[in-house]
Amino acid sequence: MTAERAARVAVAARHPSTERLVAAALAEDVGRGDVTSAAALPPGLRATATITTEEPCTVAGLFLAPLAYRLVDPSLTVEVLAEDGATGGVETPVIRIAGAAAAILTGERVVLNLLQHLSGVATLTRRFVDAVAGTKAAIVDTRKTIAGLRLLEKHAVAMGGGVNHRFGLDDGILIKNTHVALGGGTAAVVQRVRAHAPAGLRVQCECRSEAELDAALAAGADAVLLDNQTPEQAATLIRRVAGRVPVEVSGGITLANVAAYAAAGADRISIGALTHSAPAVPLHLHIRAET
Repeated sequence: MTAERAARVAVAARHPSTERLVAAALAEDVGRGDVTSAAALPPGLRATATITTEEPCTVAGLFLAPLAYRLVDPSLTVEVLAEDGATGGVETPVIRIAGAAAAILTGERVVLNLLQHLSGVATLTRRFVDAVAGTKAAIVDTRKTIAGLRLLEKHAVAMGGGVNHRFGLDDGILIKNTHVALGGGTAAVVQRVRAHAPAGLRVQCECRSEAELDAALAAGADAVLLDNQTPEQAATLIRRVAGRVPVEVSGGITLANVAAYAAAGADRISIGALTHSAPAVPLHLHIRAET
């Protein structure tokens, strides 16, 4: 694992919100206890289980398995067999758990739900990244995340080779068309932001026409966002920018057309679907009783 990936995993794994999320998920699923496992299994039964990927994918969030199972039963032994960002295939083992069989089954659904979703985000991101390989375009996420999962979903995007955009409204300025409409036009809003925004924050402005683009650049925007443009329209506006500031495109980006937006000259391509619409990756838990 690269130093950068290791650092990202450490941040996500140790962040207080991560343990709170996992604890809440377990409380929701387990409630007062796993009555089925308690009633169905002989007392003291021990088992070994392996979680495997079932199809080609990029895995993410594997560090959540030890955390979740520690909260279920600290006596369980949990081994992470792959790195976040690694490629899985058919029946690739990624997690191994050993100990009380009932505890393994109690934590199974929460662990699989989280790993399947985050690996789905990483896998979809990797497909977009591969689709623009050889161009300067970076694949970027958005704030269109599931409530409470933003840190983990953005981690999964990074594991898929994507780039994280703003984590929240407090760490970056993006002037949208709604701000422009309410604030008196592109030039007025960019100038106002320049005068009142916290120091050090880059000012990015959404532009939908040549006039808005010219106004944003003249007012001192540090970057522009071209939203809901065709690749041809985006290319025209990007030529007009002529390299003065970075250009991001968004809206209606799919695996079928992302290469065209990259070819148009975009520096960044932001895609909400990376987090809000990524299909879960199938993972399976194989368990056997210890003899």
